[in-house]
Amino acid sequence: MEQLGRIGEVLGSLKTLMVFRENIQINQRQCCLLLDVFSLAYDSIAEEMRQNLRFEERHMKWKVLEQPLKDLYRIFREGEAYIRQSLETKDWWARAITLYQNTDCVEFYIHNLLSCIPVVIEAIEIVAESSGWDHDEMQKKRLVHSNKYQREWKDPKVFQWKFAKQYLITPDISNRIDTVWKEDRWILLNKIQQKKLSGSTKQEQQLVDLLFKTLNGSEPLSGKLLPSKILVKSEDYQVRRRLGSGSQYKEILWLGESFAMRHFFGDIEPLFPQISPLLSLSHPNINHFLCGFADDEKKECFLVMELMNRDLFSYIKEICGPRKRIPFTLPVAVDLMLQIARGMEYLHSKQIYHGDLNPSNILVKSRSASTAGYLHAKVSGFGLSSVKNFIQRSPSSQNGTLSYIWHAPEVLEEQDQTGSAGNSKYREKSDVYSFGMVCFELLTGKVPFEDAHLQGDKMSRNIRAGERPLFPFHAPKYVTNLTKRCWHADPNQRPSFTSICRILRYIKRFLMLNPDYNSQPDPPMPQIDYCDIELRLSKEFTSWESPNLLPISEIPFQMFVYKIAEKEKTSGSMKDMSESGSDRASVSGDENGTTPDESIPPLPERKCLPSPEAMTKKLSMLKKNSEGKANKQPGTPKGRSVRPPQISHCGRSMRMNSESQLMMVTSPRLRRSSSGHVSDSELP
Repeated sequence: MEQLGRIGEVLGSLKTLMVFRENIQINQRQCCLLLDVFSLAYDSIAEEMRQNLRFEERHMKWKVLEQPLKDLYRIFREGEAYIRQSLETKDWWARAITLYQNTDCVEFYIHNLLSCIPVVIEAIEIVAESSGWDHDEMQKKRLVHSNKYQREWKDPKVFQWKFAKQYLITPDISNRIDTVWKEDRWILLNKIQQKKLSGSTKQEQQLVDLLFKTLNGSEPLSGKLLPSKILVKSEDYQVRRRLGSGSQYKEILWLGESFAMRHFFGDIEPLFPQISPLLSLSHPNINHFLCGFADDEKKECFLVMELMNRDLFSYIKEICGPRKRIPFTLPVAVDLMLQIARGMEYLHSKQIYHGDLNPSNILVKSRSASTAGYLHAKVSGFGLSSVKNFIQRSPSSQNGTLSYIWHAPEVLEEQDQTGSAGNSKYREKSDVYSFGMVCFELLTGKVPFEDAHLQGDKMSRNIRAGERPLFPFHAPKYVTNLTKRCWHADPNQRPSFTSICRILRYIKRFLMLNPDYNSQPDPPMPQIDYCDIELRLSKEFTSWESPNLLPISEIPFQMFVYKIAEKEKTSGSMKDMSESGSDRASVSGDENGTTPDESIPPLPERKCLPSPEAMTKKLSMLKKNSEGKANKQPGTPKGRSVRPPQISHCGRSMRMNSESQLMMVTSPRLRRSSSGHVSDSELP
């Protein structure tokens, strides 16, 4: 309840800030959308809790709801921080350069929200199944929630019709997510027109012309770069420092804001077809190329990019230190894995393949002061593979490790044969292999193969022969299984980044519903492999593997269908466990409690039941006979106690079930006589 109150406070703060929405000069419509989605999310969650939960039980039965609400609160805080930043009016030109082609300003927060809402709703349903004291009422709730996850709802249109408001994907919200950035683009065009008429320096005027022509479509970026004098002759342009060990990247100050710049020399004109697509890319998990400048006479090129704090390799090295401790908690590591996978999914949808994905090419920065530990990750280092010294492929990469440890076996084999990996036919799946190696370092804090005794050509041969890093014994299998599939020797057996994103979202759901996984000697585990669910569903929903990126409004449906598939997959095994008396699994599996299918079956109707006295007499005789037989076993010395025979877990469970059903028969509440129920006073 406390977490819901904190979420409400953030929402109230957001509404107060948006009273001054007219002061938001860039991306005003996207900020309005973010507020509306957050408001709808709060109302949806509040309504679910009102209908399903009891206020007086908040200290007893709401524990499973705590972590999902904490994650929801973090998402609200991050959205609030973005809107506060948007209200700032300083450095207008720098923000215009940063955002004029950016279509994803609030997509990051809405994606996280749509991934979290299904988990919060499921947690409420889990609590609701044990809410109240009446057994029939709880069984009725279990039946209702069980019927919700039926095959009849495995249709996107039916799901939209039935659950759109509950899962924040109403037609209005979905359409606005796709189109609201176009409205902001039009508003920015008008603002630039006003700035153009108000007068500025010569360099600023040229910059105004660039933005204006690009936004109104009269002169879209088609490989043409601006004259470098617009940048280098700007009054506030200065180079601050070099970034990394290479000489191409620098931190610069321009228009009152810090940027990263890539500066390289050579014949620029052949690069125009490669540079042009980079300037039009926009996704919250890739590093953006904001604008480009060139000087044909000096044969040099300047690409201005957003500045991040540091690369992932340096961050892990700083955190781990000499003690080599694990750098991230499991939820943070999985969150980073999902962000990297989303960035790569976007690049692959544009037919851009990285070729050198490793921690040095993943940039990170803190999200906000209120979400300590969580980072915003962006993939960098892609594109422009023909630029000299772009990637130091041999013998070592920028982070000082051997570069080949991140490369797939087929890439290493092609390098040996041709001396180059640029034309590899497995480019897409080779990036997936590299992603698996990055995941290993995120989860363990260790560079892959750093403990291996073989290096150089021998290690390269071993990788091609199938050698892979070894996870610690305690590493959770539901994460390591995905990683191992990513670095499978056969590229065709590796999942796509689209599949990886869906699996990681469901792993995040598992961790939210099991927040004590790390403090238990025998932590809960998913009952089935999520990779198997993905394989099955990707065949059923062929549109999921479309080369075009699916809208984020599809996420609630995908998680809903994952839940249905998991329920169908585990229903048979759960029935077997119920019949054998096995203990109930954790809330992460299917349900938090007995499902309607697993409830104790009603006893068959009998025309006549024996009287209580006769049943009690029969039980005592059975007990006496069994004791007599046990004491008369052949070969047992007189007076020596007899060790009872060893009973398997299954047999013990069956015996317990039989005894419990027999006791139910003799229970005063279940016994019947010709006149009705027998009262307690009639017992012998």
